[in-house]
Amino acid sequence: MKARANVVTNKDVFMFRILLTAALLLSPLAQADIRLPKLISDGMVLQRDTVIPLWGWAAADEAIEVRFNGQLVGQVKTKQGRWLLQLPAQQAGGPHQLSFKGRNQIELRDIYFGDVWVASGQSNMEMEMARVAEAYPEDLTSANYPLVRQFKVPQEYNFKAPQQDFSGGEWVSASPQTIANFSALAFYFGRDLFRHNSVPIGILNNALGGSPVEAWMSEEALRPFPDALAEGIRFRDDKLIQSITAADKNKNDSWYGDLQRRDPGLTSKTPWFSETLDDSNWQSFTVPGFRAEPFTGVWWLRKTIELTAAQAEEASILRLGSIVDADEVYINGKQVGHTTYMYPPRRYELPAGVLKAGTNLIAVRVTATNGKTGFLPDKPYWLGTDANPLPLTGEWKMQTAATANNLPGDTFIRWKPLGLYNGLLAPLTALPIKGVIWYQGESNVGAYKDYQPRFTSMIRDWRAKWAQGTGQYNPFPFLFVQLANYLEKTAEPVDSAWAGLREAQRQSLAEANTAMVVAIDTGEWNDIHPVDKKTLGQRLALAARAVALGEKVDYQGPELTSVRAEGAKLKLKFSHSGKGLVLKGTGNSFAIAGADGLYRWAQVQLKGEHLVLSHPEIKTPVKVRYGWADNPEAVLFNSEGLPAGPFEAKITK
Repeated sequence: MKARANVVTNKDVFMFRILLTAALLLSPLAQADIRLPKLISDGMVLQRDTVIPLWGWAAADEAIEVRFNGQLVGQVKTKQGRWLLQLPAQQAGGPHQLSFKGRNQIELRDIYFGDVWVASGQSNMEMEMARVAEAYPEDLTSANYPLVRQFKVPQEYNFKAPQQDFSGGEWVSASPQTIANFSALAFYFGRDLFRHNSVPIGILNNALGGSPVEAWMSEEALRPFPDALAEGIRFRDDKLIQSITAADKNKNDSWYGDLQRRDPGLTSKTPWFSETLDDSNWQSFTVPGFRAEPFTGVWWLRKTIELTAAQAEEASILRLGSIVDADEVYINGKQVGHTTYMYPPRRYELPAGVLKAGTNLIAVRVTATNGKTGFLPDKPYWLGTDANPLPLTGEWKMQTAATANNLPGDTFIRWKPLGLYNGLLAPLTALPIKGVIWYQGESNVGAYKDYQPRFTSMIRDWRAKWAQGTGQYNPFPFLFVQLANYLEKTAEPVDSAWAGLREAQRQSLAEANTAMVVAIDTGEWNDIHPVDKKTLGQRLALAARAVALGEKVDYQGPELTSVRAEGAKLKLKFSHSGKGLVLKGTGNSFAIAGADGLYRWAQVQLKGEHLVLSHPEIKTPVKVRYGWADNPEAVLFNSEGLPAGPFEAKITK
């Protein structure tokens, strides 16, 4: 057989040209249209009173023309596919227009100049207004602030390199239709500032729940901490990420799937959520409360409630507090809600017709993953409406369905060092900002001794990166919230990792242009996500007025300046007391220790601008602590109502 000659036919040439044309059309060089970063878009808020970089991407050597309100800003050619122009500083106000013209033209409208703040950290910054709707319903319905705007950053980590842009995102004005998705803390902060001076507010919301400080640090900031840096670099391996993700999915699918198959509440001929099930032999269980014995697996609860026709018609909400860990809820045999982990509040809106006059059955399937399970106390448990709740506390019927071994934890890749800096923070550094508001630290409590050097390294690095990105060095204000009070109170003075983290935050105030908001009077013992973000937003706004706007305003509570021994007593002096110190109670907040290092609750006296502490069993006190606990009692305030933060100190001679 003769070998086929390599002959190129006219048909081959024709197909080659089609394929080449298609390839060119799909190639980056052929995409000659100007492309802008997601931040530079309709409705944006740009920082007032400073030069603004405007940039984007286009084909090589493409000429770009930029106009501001119709006036020429400048013309430039792309270099390596990127172009950059400078917009002169503008005063606060708007609306303005920007146009970008190359081979295509982009028109941006409704642009304002004001103060732009990065709102970053973990879940207490991420927590949305929807989560505070019960506490502050009028703040959602009246949220008509078109000049308070949020850009919500897509939550996409990257370990390989700092990213130049986001995959999505848009500027959104605060309105009753959009407010539910705003960061609650950032909204209250921005609203207070806007009410104060009417300057437009831009919020760059890039917070991510559960994130440790290391995730927000760049490679340069992590270099003094080689173990953390090595951990971040390890996740540059896509195959490693894929294998861990797959292993976690398989593990979870297997664990939950096994319980699903073995749960008679789901597999029996008469499911345990059925109204016809006989539960007369089930145990009694009191809601709220926890199972007395360690338990992992699935258990069910049932309760019947009698409703009139009017009550059945009116009731639209089921509140089941917080449940450890996951739940599926049924009413009269129909599923009405489910939550996959313990933290979110269970507030289930009921479909029309699910309730009826007479007897109604509520059934709850609870999945416990790690030995402790139940219904958290001091949470709302009711059926009905916010104005007319029918209580569901008290006796329920309970039955165990299936037991299991503890579910091993996941590897939360998104929390690893470096990933959030590269993916969520780096693209922001090209635009000037007024400052940063930060609420984070819960995820670092377990290693609180490492926090202060890492947090301060992050602050310094962010400031350096913004200077590199914008070409303007400005140690912008960095305002942060100290951890709130949390967990159960203790009868005696004890060491506390939460107090240790708060102290690390307090020490970070040594960095210039920083301020700390105290939160130990706003927390909830049974919820790591306290609802009161309004008070903290107001305090952050006060700090911004003082530190960022240069106003003479009281923005912090009493701060310890000295401790002196006077015989068997300690005399404490404070600054920032306003018109005077205010002591709201004297018990279980101040503790002193002698040479043995054992702390005892102190007797406290307010004498003018000083506090005098003593204990009958301590003759020579040498140390003092205030608020040194997971859940301290806040008793010391200034005349403006601002609380003192926790501290520990030794005698100064």
